[in-house]
Amino acid sequence: MDSAEKYPPMVPLVTEPWTILQSLKAARRNLLEIIPEIALHQPIVSGKTGARWHMVMDPEALRLILRDRLDDYPKSNVTKNILRPAIGDSLFVAEGAHWKWQRRAAAPVFTHRNISNLSPVMEAAADRACDRIAAQKGRAADLLEEMVKTTFEVISDVTFSGDSAFDSDVLQKSFEIYIDSTAKISLLDMLNAPDWVPRPGRMFGSVGIKRMKSMSDSAIELRQRKGGGDIPDLLDLLMEGEDPETKRKMNNSELRDNLLAFIVAGHETTALTLAWALYLCAFDPSVQEKVRHEAQDVLRGRTATADDLPNLPYTRQVIDETLRLYPPAAFLSRTAQKADTLCGREIRKGDTVALPIYALHRSYELWDDPHAFDPNRFAPGHDIDRFQYLPFGDGPRVCIGMSFAIQEAVIVLATILSRFRFTRVAGRDPKPVLIVTLRPDGGVWLNVEPVDPTGQRKTAEAAA
Repeated sequence: MDSAEKYPPMVPLVTEPWTILQSLKAARRNLLEIIPEIALHQPIVSGKTGARWHMVMDPEALRLILRDRLDDYPKSNVTKNILRPAIGDSLFVAEGAHWKWQRRAAAPVFTHRNISNLSPVMEAAADRACDRIAAQKGRAADLLEEMVKTTFEVISDVTFSGDSAFDSDVLQKSFEIYIDSTAKISLLDMLNAPDWVPRPGRMFGSVGIKRMKSMSDSAIELRQRKGGGDIPDLLDLLMEGEDPETKRKMNNSELRDNLLAFIVAGHETTALTLAWALYLCAFDPSVQEKVRHEAQDVLRGRTATADDLPNLPYTRQVIDETLRLYPPAAFLSRTAQKADTLCGREIRKGDTVALPIYALHRSYELWDDPHAFDPNRFAPGHDIDRFQYLPFGDGPRVCIGMSFAIQEAVIVLATILSRFRFTRVAGRDPKPVLIVTLRPDGGVWLNVEPVDPTGQRKTAEAAA
């Protein structure tokens, strides 16, 4: 590999102090660009851009924020103001007692048994993705678009089981409108203006949000009238779920908000992980071949299932390393509720405490050659601090759908790479851009070449 291409695409970080307007312009273009480059070399960086802020990259401090002092560091108002219009006070946004009872009610939905039962939906979506990719043989295809379609099929099928009231294409378009018009940080956010001060840019996404909520309400009402199928889907499980302590169940608006949260998070983050993973496998053909050989040896031409996951360890390592380099939730934000000290730094009540996961995962203090793509970091026996690697967060608010996402990603990646070889398209490498999630700007364009999924041709050629 050319030394100039030793590393996959990175984001240029800040090397000098910026004004509020410079920071705002960068944040609206790509939130990662406001991270100081020095954050890759020290545990905490502090400053003031309208309001006081601290970026924390120290595992011990992150353990305090995310686990030991959870109530002292709730999600920031900026995060809530961006997410609440679409997903209400779902467990992704709620705090305190309201969050706790929702989490207890939803937790049984994501048991290992329930997630494994959803494997056939993921398998069918992987097969359809392969059919679409096969139609692109001999030319370049946008694998981001393909993975978005694949994961949206999965989340819509496991959520609503194909109910006629749910149109996944309409919901996806509405979500894109919401992201484009609503989810960017504003000057008022950076100045720490009160919540009641309107953010004009967020008013334009209301049409898309209303459409998303109306469609979900209709699907819930239809399910309540006709009942579920033989195998319960996500909506059935949420409707049945209750807080074991209070016996409280979700009402229709709470069901809707949590369903929308799962749909938005469940499809977007996994699609991005798969798209980045396919790009990285094209970036390093030796890694791609190792995944392919593993998948072909295990699958022998069939589609991966949940039962195959223990036999696909290297494929899982590739997913883990992809999530390190390009974590979908690459920048989290909290607001300190009381005075504290982190990494020897004074934290005042009201300070913004940012968790730049992108910087944490590329810290020179925590990782060897941090910008390099190396799935062997996650091989058995490698010691990684639990709060050094946070693609799904951690502590009580760790992503509830983590196992779902990992299962889906491994099934889809193993199936696709057992059937196709991908190479980069010259001049079309993606650029990492964070608005709400870390997306490959410009798509993931790769050349597509079908291969024998059984690996028999490979074996025959080796014997010859």
